[in-house]
Amino acid sequence: MQQNTQEFIDMAELLKIIAHPVRLCIVHGLWKNGGCNVSHMQDCLGLPQSTISQHLAKLRAAGIIEGTRSGLEIHYDLCQDTVRRLLPVLFDRKENAL
Repeated sequence: MQQNTQEFIDMAELLKIIAHPVRLCIVHGLWKNGGCNVSHMQDCLGLPQSTISQHLAKLRAAGIIEGTRSGLEIHYDLCQDTVRRLLPVLFDRKENAL
C-alpha cells in the first residue's frame, strides 16, 4: 500500500471534487454533450451563473475540465481521461447491468 499511497490520495481527491451533485451533473453533461458553455449549463441546471462558475473553477483547478474562449463565450470540455473512463461506469447502466 505504501508504494501506491499517493495514487490513492490523488484518486480520492478527484472523487471528492466530482462527488458534489452540481459538479457531477456538469461533468455528466459535458461528457454526454461533448462540451458546452455556461449559458447552456445555466438553462439545464436552473442555477445562477455565479454558482455554476464557482463549480467550474473547482473542476478547472483539478484539471478535470478546460475552457476554450471564443469571443465573450467560453466552451467547456472534459480533459481528464480518468473521469472519461469513470462516467460510463457510473451512468451507463444498460451496459453494466449484471
